[in-house]
Amino acid sequence: MQVLQVQLEVRPDPAEVGRARRWARSRLAGSGIGADEPLAETLILLISELVTNAVVHTGCPAVLRMRLSDAPDVPAQAAGAGPGTVRVEVADASARPPKQRHADGDATNGRGLELVDGLADRWGWQTEGAGKSIWCEVDRCDPGVAAVAFDGTTYEDVAYEAV
Repeated sequence: MQVLQVQLEVRPDPAEVGRARRWARSRLAGSGIGADEPLAETLILLISELVTNAVVHTGCPAVLRMRLSDAPDVPAQAAGAGPGTVRVEVADASARPPKQRHADGDATNGRGLELVDGLADRWGWQTEGAGKSIWCEVDRCDPGVAAVAFDGTTYEDVAYEAV
């Protein structure tokens, strides 16, 4: 079992968000996470939000990092997180801590960290050098494990949509 850590330097330009998404899709595909899998879509959205926050709110260059395991059963100590966990980090040179906001209904921004909080299994931030790193983790499901509904019904190979 291997752990792959990759990183991309991001310029302080909003066009970099699209480049980061394309880069991440190719890295996810290379680790066996298909572009049409719900996990890939969740990770791309998380990456998009974290990179956007770094580009828009700091005006500083940033570094996007992803840590992926080649199988859902990689030991926690090897991956730096839980078994089969995908970790995304965006580090920037701004020491200003992230602030989770609550956007009004018609607001066009202010939902980024709320989305991260809702989609990631865990997230947080820490100081890194003179700046900070904002991270989130998503646990990869073992494809051999069935989903279980609240009533105890077991489903095999089920995708779900939260509404």
